[in-house]
Amino acid sequence: MSSGNESAGTPDEYGTLYVVGIGPGLPDHMTKRAKEVIETADCVIASNLYQSFLREDGTLPPEDEVDDDGFVTRDADTAARDEGDREDGHEQQIVRSSMGRQIELAKEAFKRVRAGEDVAHVSGGDPSVYGKSDLLFLMAEEEEATDIPIEIVPGVTAALGGSAMVGAPLCNDFCTVSLSDKWRGWDEIEEKLRAAAISDFVIVLYNCWRNYEKAVEIVREERTDDAYVAIVNDAGREDAGRNGEGHFVTTLGDAVNHDDKVSGMGTSLIIGNHETKTWSNDDRTYLVTPRGGRDVDDF
Repeated sequence: MSSGNESAGTPDEYGTLYVVGIGPGLPDHMTKRAKEVIETADCVIASNLYQSFLREDGTLPPEDEVDDDGFVTRDADTAARDEGDREDGHEQQIVRSSMGRQIELAKEAFKRVRAGEDVAHVSGGDPSVYGKSDLLFLMAEEEEATDIPIEIVPGVTAALGGSAMVGAPLCNDFCTVSLSDKWRGWDEIEEKLRAAAISDFVIVLYNCWRNYEKAVEIVREERTDDAYVAIVNDAGREDAGRNGEGHFVTTLGDAVNHDDKVSGMGTSLIIGNHETKTWSNDDRTYLVTPRGGRDVDDF
C-alpha cells in the first residue's frame, strides 16, 4: 500500500499512520478503502465497540483468534496489498483504544510507523468530523513527529447517515454544530447556533446528550416552532449500536418533549429550515429540503 509520501522525503523504511473512518461501523456503510487499510495494517488501534463492529464481516478476525497481547496471524487472502500479496502468516496486533489513552497511543503509533509498521487508528464516523484526526496532527507537532506520513481515510459521518434515514433534508446549505462544551465554552456554541439559525442553514446537532434542550431553545428564538426536526439514533448501526437504530420526526416547538428519543452519543438532531417539508409516498413519509428556486423543468 503506497503512502504517496516519497517526494516529501519520508524514509522508505517507514510505514504510514492511517486515521480510518468506519462510518457507523457496520460493513454496509464502510468504504472499501477503510476495510482494506484495516485488514492489511500491522497494528489496528480501536475501541472495544469498534472492534466488535469490525468483526461483523471479518474485517478484524474473531476475538477467540486474538491472543492476550492482541496478536493474531492473518492469512494471505486477507492481507493483500496494493503492491502485491503479503506472505502467508502476516502478524497483526490489535490494540484497545479508550478516551484516556489517546496521547499514549499516538506516541506509540509514531514509534511503530518509524519502525516500518502501517498503523490503522480507527475512528467512528469520519475522523475529521469531531473525530481523531486533529489530535494526531497536534500530537505530531507536539512530539516533533513531522517525519510521520499520515493518511486520512474518510467515513460516513452521522449527518450523512441520519439524513439518508429520514430522506433528503441536507440538499440545501447545512452546517453541523457540536454541543459538547468540553473544549468550547457554551457562549461560543450559542453564538454559532444563533448565527446558523438566522442564516437559515439546516442544522445538524452532534453530541446531543449534552445541552440539546438549551440548543433547541436558542434556535426557536430565530425560527418558527413548526420547523421540522428529525431525532436520529445510531444511523447505520441497525441493532448493533448502544440503543438501536431509529428516527423520529417532530417539530422545533415540540422537540424538547421527547427526551426518551435522545439516547446518548449516538443521537443527532437535524433541524430543518423554512423550506424543509415532509414528502410521502406509498412507503412512508420523508423529510426533504429542496435546493431552492428549482423545479423539475429546470433539469
